[in-house]
Amino acid sequence: MHITIIGLGLIGGSLALDLKKRGFATRITGVDNNEQHAQIALKKGIVDRILPLSKALKKTDLVILAIPVNASIQLLPKIMDSVDYQTVVTDMGSTKGQVIKCIAQHPKRAQFVASHPMAGTEYSGPNAAIYELFDGKVAIICDKHNSADWAVQTVENMYQKLNMPLLYMDAQEHDIHAAYVSHISHISSFILAMTVLEKEKSVANIFNLASGGFASTVRLAKSSPQMWSQIFEQNKDNILEVMDTYMDYLNLWKSMIKEGRFAEIEQMMGDANSIRRILDTPPMERLRASS
Repeated sequence: MHITIIGLGLIGGSLALDLKKRGFATRITGVDNNEQHAQIALKKGIVDRILPLSKALKKTDLVILAIPVNASIQLLPKIMDSVDYQTVVTDMGSTKGQVIKCIAQHPKRAQFVASHPMAGTEYSGPNAAIYELFDGKVAIICDKHNSADWAVQTVENMYQKLNMPLLYMDAQEHDIHAAYVSHISHISSFILAMTVLEKEKSVANIFNLASGGFASTVRLAKSSPQMWSQIFEQNKDNILEVMDTYMDYLNLWKSMIKEGRFAEIEQMMGDANSIRRILDTPPMERLRASS
């Protein structure tokens, strides 16, 4: 299979590494607007060749968009115009509603499979690409009924090669859940980092006093601002709703601390501990439980 990957950062680069290593792809063509990133990916053997987009879309079996969501929305209609009728197109974006909407009426809509691998790190660029990034993580396919069976099968096969359990969702449902389990986490991390930088003026104190708990909580604040600002833009209605709930809890805790209601806080923390049982459950067991 010949694959074209548009965007050679963490996700696109890691996809390329494993799909080639595991025999899913015989040739991987890379496309990236950042010439430095493109050359790094080529030099490191992440891709077999670098081509301009127009040439990369010719005689390719699968096109994967691994770029920020706003760029996907702008580029996807042009890609669908250009690919053959036998080419499958998928995206890796963290929001699905607007991406699907931009080609809803396209004559080749059935060749597009909206997907989202729930994997990543806080790092970006081709130097962040790693093997086995996706193993054991869940991959979501959205609005499966609007895609051709053969196109869905190709994307399913790809994720199976990556050892990813599959989950199927409506695009709107996906965006709601993503706001709760992914997007709010990044917002919290960015805001915590801003708070510490505002209140703690001593760089030495941050270095010396930051424990493992702080480092793990603020880790996501190292994520790409370009990518995440676009995710927040595309999913703003769902994110605003979850932020309202989040701020309600922050204000409640503020009141309880101010009023000395620490027994209630302990009880609430015990209730919050129940998330551990969910997170410690292997992905396949979670999928079986949800179905």
